[in-house]
Amino acid sequence: MDVRVVQGDIAQQSADALVNAAGTSLRMGSGVAGALRRVGGEALNAAAVASGPVELGGVAVTDAYDLDADYVIHAAAMPHYGDGQATAESIRSATRRALDRADDLGCESVVIPALGCGVAGFELAAGARIILEEIDRFDPESLSDVRFIAYSDGGYGTVSRVAGEVRSE
Repeated sequence: MDVRVVQGDIAQQSADALVNAAGTSLRMGSGVAGALRRVGGEALNAAAVASGPVELGGVAVTDAYDLDADYVIHAAAMPHYGDGQATAESIRSATRRALDRADDLGCESVVIPALGCGVAGFELAAGARIILEEIDRFDPESLSDVRFIAYSDGGYGTVSRVAGEVRSE
């Protein structure tokens, strides 16, 4: 399985599945969800909300609508209740379930953002480590291209550094 760190806007990526950094209600607000909603259209948000709510760490799948993908996998690393903060376990579970679901759908390519590391408040380097460890543990049947995407220069630098550390362990 080819695992790469890329920089850019997830809504501009082409893949079989794009992973949305979702909250448990699946309402698509800001950050990654907002970027996907702006390009995918309001039908994407409506489909996501109709699929929810999901448990913390859970996933739901919708059509990708106007995005260059077949599916959007909404991975709920953030609770839409309580303090709204992601945890190591919610990030780990959401990552694992997103990868499982992409593989179950027969996807060959998936783009995953730093789940739980935006408005959900989890520190980026620690969250990236969790996500990369889950990707490394994953034994796919169909997935061959996994892209971990970061939007900003700083985020890309952090995720790339952590990826190098994880690979050397």
